[in-house]
Amino acid sequence: MARSDLLLALVQSGAGGDELAFRRAAEALIAEENAKKHGILASQLADALTRRKNPGSSVSPLSRPQESAGLYYETEPTRRMTELVLPTAVRQATTDLIEEHHRRDLLRSHGIEPRHRILLEGPPGSGKTTLAETIATEIAVPLLTVRYEALIGSFLGETASRLDVLFSAVRIRPCVLFFDEFDAVAKERGDTHETGEIKRVVSSLLVQIDRLPSHVIVIAATNHAELLDRAVWRRMQIRLSLPKATRAGKIELLRSWSARTGVTFGKSERSIADRLRHVSYAELEDFAEDVQRRQILDGFDADPSAVTERLLKVWANRAKPMPDLDG
Repeated sequence: MARSDLLLALVQSGAGGDELAFRRAAEALIAEENAKKHGILASQLADALTRRKNPGSSVSPLSRPQESAGLYYETEPTRRMTELVLPTAVRQATTDLIEEHHRRDLLRSHGIEPRHRILLEGPPGSGKTTLAETIATEIAVPLLTVRYEALIGSFLGETASRLDVLFSAVRIRPCVLFFDEFDAVAKERGDTHETGEIKRVVSSLLVQIDRLPSHVIVIAATNHAELLDRAVWRRMQIRLSLPKATRAGKIELLRSWSARTGVTFGKSERSIADRLRHVSYAELEDFAEDVQRRQILDGFDADPSAVTERLLKVWANRAKPMPDLDG
């Protein structure tokens, strides 16, 4: 049974001739059927909405699936909150967001929607992509990662047109829409070095984000928050900063990873963290997987300490601090 508020909104907007409200209600109804795995009904409703004609409307028509093909990667997320090393404030904010979506019916009964626009900023390897995947896992929706090589065009208006197709396609399904390196499409419009085209793209992007329903969770990640347009910051309901990896965080990650996989290092997590003091969390996970891979190939009767030591030596150069490019 569809939500009564959606059916009421659909009838009221249709009777009143409010095309934008009608389309939003219809798209939310399709998304609800998709979430319930009622694929045939959702497809029929989407097809009917796609074929709906209203020449006087300024509302963008619903995109057909083939039109948006290639604009994003779709993955089934698997990461869980228990696997992440996060600052207390970030963990609490993420937990609150997940609860809002699990209990969205209660919020809606009071006329409030769950928050769904999140900005993640932090250095490379700090866990932004992993956190986006984790949110998708915990809310039980697919992760759609935007492909900039397919989205950004070389001709005037091409990128804005593709953005329209992308957002039109995702509006009808519950999902996490993930923009990595968000500064690539959301740069400050006041920058005199930027072209008029990128300014039009940013304006179009902000309008599209505003129009998204709450069942589409937009997560934007950036290593360069200072480059983002100021209006982007205002659009985001949750803004989280992920810090550079710390020694304590690395120790926690190694212990959690070992407990989850059952693979032991044969060395203390503290000593490994000290020897890999310049790597990020993402790189530390790569190291741990290298150890697991090598132990499988060498046989689990091999000395874990010897395997870990061997790989620590391999990682010695990689663990050196990055050169100061500003110097």
